[in-house]
Amino acid sequence: MIRSLVVATFVLFAMALSANARTPKYADEWNGAEINWRDARSGIYEASKTGRPVIMVFHATWCSVCKRFRQVFKDPAVVAESRDFVMILVDADAEKEINGAFQPDGSYVPRTLFIDSDGNVSDKLVGSDPQYPHSVNVDKPDELLALMKKARHVFPVPAATPRPADENGI
Repeated sequence: MIRSLVVATFVLFAMALSANARTPKYADEWNGAEINWRDARSGIYEASKTGRPVIMVFHATWCSVCKRFRQVFKDPAVVAESRDFVMILVDADAEKEINGAFQPDGSYVPRTLFIDSDGNVSDKLVGSDPQYPHSVNVDKPDELLALMKKARHVFPVPAATPRPADENGI
């Protein structure tokens, strides 16, 4: 009896720990002040509980293209759109297991995956480069924003915040 109580307590404690949102190590460099970045474990848990889709960005600290891509996440429109997603930031070198689990077309960085709340990587939400489909323009936010907006039609995206009407009143 006591042993089963100890086991049950341990399981509940472990579940509580896994539910705690954790900020990944390099989030500050990716506009962590405005983007609610999660690590993979807590982000996937959050997506499964909320039904919100995931944007998972793979980067490496040595990657000069990744450093340019960071600036895209400072764009106010990207910040606003990010609120409808669980944003996960993955250091591809430090998190080899996660990097290996999410390689639909290779392990290149930067790599941006759109994933439904059940963990399925979308093949409809990809960038324009046929050689590296899960890369997006790293110098301007336009391609990422277009994919974020398209995600509303691919995934059922429960909005986290009310959307302002555009200039057409829609």
